Amino acid sequence: MNDSVHRQLNRRKRRILRRIVNKPGVERPEPMMAASNIHYEIAEKVRGIAPGGIGAIHLLARKVGLIRDIDENLHLLKRHLPYHESDHVLNIAYNLLSGGSRLEHIEVRRNDEVYLDALGARRIPDPTTAGDFCRRFTEGDVERLMDTFNEAHLRAWKQQPDAFFEEAFIDADGALAPSDGWCKQGVDIAYHLGK
Repeated sequence: MNDSVHRQLNRRKRRILRRIVNKPGVERPEPMMAASNIHYEIAEKVRGIAPGGIGAIHLLARKVGLIRDIDENLHLLKRHLPYHESDHVLNIAYNLLSGGSRLEHIEVRRNDEVYLDALGARRIPDPTTAGDFCRRFTEGDVERLMDTFNEAHLRAWKQQPDAFFEEAFIDADGALAPSDGWCKQGVDIAYHLGK
């Protein structure tokens, strides 16, 4: 990053810190959130997406060789018209990373021009095609894909400098999350250990 970008980011950081400082003041007659002077415009040059880091994640997948490995190790398609196995696998993964929780949510991504541009894709598989792709998997294919991910993961770790491994942080949280199942008796029970 050049100096001008660093200065701009530092100015923004100082501005937000000044804005959120907790100083006592007079009692407000109205709620803090007013949003009284909002105007929306559609601009040609400025575009944004909620999953803004999706392009960087795709570059990382390419850099660690994950995309190449998926296409070399997973053979579910006879022809690549127009998608490869990696297109399908990453389409589903990126949908999840972008907040989607079902294959149907891929349709939102397909219709987002900025999302497609961030991935450098003319288009991505639709939800129906993604479902068809998923149904092609056998148990062996799933294991092969998991091995492919694990190998890429190990390569990424090997690229880290030795200093990276000197200290580790374990983020532990004691929240209880309910779980349900339609056909499983007793699945909604949570056990509190160590009281």
